[in-house]
This record gives sequence, C-alpha cells and structure tokens, in this order.
Amino acid sequence: MKKFFKKVANYCKACYDELAHKTTWPTWAQLTHSAVVVLSASLVIALIVFCMDSVFRALMSAIYPS
Repeated sequence: MKKFFKKVANYCKACYDELAHKTTWPTWAQLTHSAVVVLSASLVIALIVFCMDSVFRALMSAIYPS
C-alpha cells in the first residue's frame, strides 16, 4: 500500500513539473486572438447552417405543400 501512495505522489510531482516548467502558456494577446477566431468561425458556420436549413425548408415546402 505504501508503494501505491509513493507512485501517486511521484505522478503528482511529475504533473506539476510538466505544467509549471515545460508547458508554454499563451500570452493574453494570443489567447484573445484565438478566441476571436473561434467565435468568428462558429458564427460563420452557424450562418451557413441557417441558410442551408432555410433553402431545404423552402424546397420541401414546394415539393410537399401542406
């Protein structure tokens, strides 16, 4: 059982070392730029899906009038 806790402690230390010393974190400018890119792409994709839905709805209404 003691060996298990030692393995867990070593794992936690390795994780901390990786996050604190080996990981490169983005700057605030890089982070905001990435967020703007993701939001813009999401908006464009949402508009494309909306347009496709509208076209298909119009086609289905023309084919199957109610």
